[in-house]
Amino acid sequence: MSITKKSRNFHLLQSKIAYFSWCDIIASSMTNFWKTLAKPIMALAPMADVTDPAFRIIIAKYGKPDVMWTEFVSADGLFRGGREALIGDLAFTEGERPIAAQFFTSSPVMMEQAARLALELGFDGVDINMGCPDKGVEKQGAGAALIKNPARAREVLRAAKRGTGGHIPVSVKTRIGYSRNEIETWLPLLLEEEPAAITIHARTRKEKSDVPAHWDVIKRAVLIRDHSRSPTLILGNGDVVDLADARAKALETGADGIMLGRAIFGNPWLWSGRPFYSISLEEKLRVLVEHTKLFEQLLGARKNFAIMKKHYKAYVQGFDGAKELRLRLMEAKDVLEVEHVVEAYLGGEVRVRELLQKVA
Repeated sequence: MSITKKSRNFHLLQSKIAYFSWCDIIASSMTNFWKTLAKPIMALAPMADVTDPAFRIIIAKYGKPDVMWTEFVSADGLFRGGREALIGDLAFTEGERPIAAQFFTSSPVMMEQAARLALELGFDGVDINMGCPDKGVEKQGAGAALIKNPARAREVLRAAKRGTGGHIPVSVKTRIGYSRNEIETWLPLLLEEEPAAITIHARTRKEKSDVPAHWDVIKRAVLIRDHSRSPTLILGNGDVVDLADARAKALETGADGIMLGRAIFGNPWLWSGRPFYSISLEEKLRVLVEHTKLFEQLLGARKNFAIMKKHYKAYVQGFDGAKELRLRLMEAKDVLEVEHVVEAYLGGEVRVRELLQKVA
């Protein structure tokens, strides 16, 4: 699919025109996609200002995981004046399926409406964020704050199910506890609501990402699930460096799947099976430019171009001249400047190779 066509699909969603008619959505979404995935399930973590529509298109093209999530979106914002600004975060293309829309809120009313919207937009599932440690999110009683309010967490989960009407599955992403490991009490409460899947970040909210992930707790979570005879899938998350590590952690813990986040930075080929060392520098830089073009086309009107610069740090490392190239890319103000910098660098590389061949 060309970038132009992808851009058109994106704007169709922004205009709230679904890919399918309402009847098509209902007919196509009666199946719980989680049940169709081979284990261990490999999932892309939702990350704010990282796994946006532009980057997800790149990932889907070069190494698609088993399931994707959108960035988390404020359910309250969607229905309290911020819809125009946020609806673009719910754009997706067919190549990203199966994909779940992730929302955060502490309001069952807002969650029900958001889940209904996800169904209308043709998403394959809805995911509820119950693990984000951001202070702004927690002030709303959402994200990780719901761990401290299990009664409200259950209400929000039930509301999401009402919103989807059972047509698409509802899942949860959370942590092992708030200030301490609470998996023995927190997980059973969630399992009673029978979400399709629960992804557990193997740290507490207090720990954020400052300590090694507690994968022994993920193993315990699987045992708790098995003891309760719940059909809910358990996915583990935290400090997973690559696919081999993910498979090893799934085997060690018995988890149904593994979610990878930071491992994707600079490596949209992660799920392709291609060794990272086998990808040429030229290909990496060409994809960097492609990624930048998509970002500007799809998100440039409403997001700061500086967001792309965290990706440049990840794409451009581990080779001679990387630091100098990174510095030039960091100074770029738009895709034209980025493309110029990359082409100039690659042109220089070609000239060096030609000179070396002549000397040889």
